[in-house]
Amino acid sequence: MTAVNSETVLITGASSGIGLELARCFAADGSRLVLLARNTEALEQLAVELRRDCKIEAIVLTADLSLPETPVKIFSELKGRGIVVDVLVNNAGFGAHGLFSELPLQRQLEMLQVNITALTELTGLFLPGMTGRRFGGVLNVASVAGFVPGPGMAVYYASKAFVLSFSEALAEELNGTGVKVMALCPGPTKTNFFKVAHANDAQLARVADMTAKEVAIEGHRAFQSGRTVIVSGLRNRLLVLLVRLMPRLLIRRIVKKFNGI
Repeated sequence: MTAVNSETVLITGASSGIGLELARCFAADGSRLVLLARNTEALEQLAVELRRDCKIEAIVLTADLSLPETPVKIFSELKGRGIVVDVLVNNAGFGAHGLFSELPLQRQLEMLQVNITALTELTGLFLPGMTGRRFGGVLNVASVAGFVPGPGMAVYYASKAFVLSFSEALAEELNGTGVKVMALCPGPTKTNFFKVAHANDAQLARVADMTAKEVAIEGHRAFQSGRTVIVSGLRNRLLVLLVRLMPRLLIRRIVKKFNGI
């Protein structure tokens, strides 16, 4: 039987992919979990699995982070139930493949709401409690995309650049407070991301070589050890290093090709 610790972890986008695998990692630690996504059925199935296998408490919250009012509703509901969040995992996010001028504007604004605004607001709502207790952490799922401009997925890449920069700045601000912040930066990963983004035909989708489980295990280990930024996988780390040495024009054109534009 797994010993239950006193830590409560809220994970957004927990119904599939990296979020689901991060939930399994934190459950293995014995943490109490608050699982949040739009897919209630998938969340309930995951909660049953984690309660059975890890002997932990798993709370399911159905919510749509593309709605501006959602973060405050989540915070208020948990506060009303007396649930103190020690670790916030901002995993929810999505992309859209195509030219900015041709993609539906509303869809791209919803992407910003989920990838940036909700992430920032949830962090702002839960962080004061963590700093007051001098304990806790925020794990933001960014992307290797945050290191480069992304023709063909311009808003998505820009949103992940925000997450990366925000996380690094916040980590430095909170140095010495007992609260840690980390940006997890996966490369192309075998999840349903490309299907949702309508990018299955892009070359980028075909080079996805890491599984969500592999990304989550590496990210969870790095977060627990106090890292600020972790790029998943050796190939992706080499890519980020190479990007720092290349002219920006060349980077833009390479990414454009990989995105099939």
